[in-house]
Amino acid sequence: MSTSDETPPPLYAKREPIFPRRVSGNFRTMKWWLLGAMLAIYYIMPWIRWDRGPAMPDQAVLLDLANRRFFFFMIEIWPHEFYFVAGLLIMAGIGLFLFTSALGRVWCGYACPQTVWTDLFILVERWIEGDRNARLRLHRKRWDAEKIRKYGTKWTAWFLIGMATGGAWVFYFADAPTLFVDLFTGQANPIAYITVLILTMTTFFFGGFFREQICIYACPWPRIQAAMVDEETLTIGYRDWRGEPRGKLKKGQLDPNQGDCIDCMACVNVCPMGIDIRDGQQMACITCGLCIDACDEVMDRIGKPRGLIGYLALSDEIAEREGKPPKSVWKHVFRPRTVLYTSIWSLIGVGLLIALFIRSDLDMSVSPIRNPTHIVLADGTVRNVYDIRLRNMYGESREFVLSVSDNPDLALAVEGAPDRRVSVAADEQTQLRVYLSAPPGTPSNTAQTSPARIWASIAGSNERVYSDTVFNGRSQ
Repeated sequence: MSTSDETPPPLYAKREPIFPRRVSGNFRTMKWWLLGAMLAIYYIMPWIRWDRGPAMPDQAVLLDLANRRFFFFMIEIWPHEFYFVAGLLIMAGIGLFLFTSALGRVWCGYACPQTVWTDLFILVERWIEGDRNARLRLHRKRWDAEKIRKYGTKWTAWFLIGMATGGAWVFYFADAPTLFVDLFTGQANPIAYITVLILTMTTFFFGGFFREQICIYACPWPRIQAAMVDEETLTIGYRDWRGEPRGKLKKGQLDPNQGDCIDCMACVNVCPMGIDIRDGQQMACITCGLCIDACDEVMDRIGKPRGLIGYLALSDEIAEREGKPPKSVWKHVFRPRTVLYTSIWSLIGVGLLIALFIRSDLDMSVSPIRNPTHIVLADGTVRNVYDIRLRNMYGESREFVLSVSDNPDLALAVEGAPDRRVSVAADEQTQLRVYLSAPPGTPSNTAQTSPARIWASIAGSNERVYSDTVFNGRSQ
């Protein structure tokens, strides 16, 4: 037992707000373009119209939960085709592995929704309160009319962005123009209002107040990425062999005995995570590249070469320390591991495309009724009952003709359709009760099981679809 009177360190430190300084450069410009593009896609996509005919929704991207279908421009995914969604999710996961193994946490730094909306919130904060120093002074200032006004304006803007975010999300699940009017007239489903409220508040707090803590404490990806990077991964780092020993500028001149780093803290002041990249690679680093822009700007001013902070691989460290050129970027990006990821990703993508283009717009599923497995009629005929689901994934109504093959003993009858013809509306499905019967004296009547193939053909067309099943006889 310890007898020390020292208080153990807290397991959780109180958050110190971070106020990143404005910076310009290649990485910041790229982040602005990506931010604008991704926000535009998110907010505008539900409003794009796509004509699918009178019986179909005309929203280009729609998750129609009521009818259990997903529409993406000309593509329509039905529930039984969920493998397309599963394949896309697998591709997304492999894509994350690929980019992380090649370039570190580029997803976190450029495309993660938490990063995108935090960047947007910081931009609004800077417009209202000023740059880093002005925001720091306002934060430390006692509450007065100016602070209340600026904070109130900022929080209102954040809340409106959060509301727009939540509103845009629900538009993906219903016709956007109709739902928009219903939301503002109080006629929308309560679930829509609850969803908008939840997403409004999560966006407001995650982007405005929690920011880097979501990345550090809530997101599992910083921990998973450790298994994805290796010594060949290009990630952001500080070239300490060039920057150390660091020291301040004295009378505008560099001490010849010190490194290129003048300890200006520019890299720290622009970091949205509030870390010092000079301390080495850290879990909190999202590799956004802003510290590179800030450091390059300082190097330009003091007449030193750029790249004191930049993308580098651990395998190049020894060569760079000795003044030798590093490997080509392409040798780091294209190596066995990334080629394997790319190959798997491509094979899945090609497979999904082939499956998409060869799929039929007809589908049928057959489910035998198991209780009882068969029925013996008064004349000795054995009857099996089946539930059949027909899907017409086409823009026009179609008439199906049902038949049975692979077993001449069996006769097929459709409940409610003496001529075995069934009409299915455009882009709809219907369920039928079908009977297969084997007369006395036939092998199928007495056998334990017999194979059967049920066909659904389009009247007046060569298009048809089938499903194999079994027929249960007397000895079952």
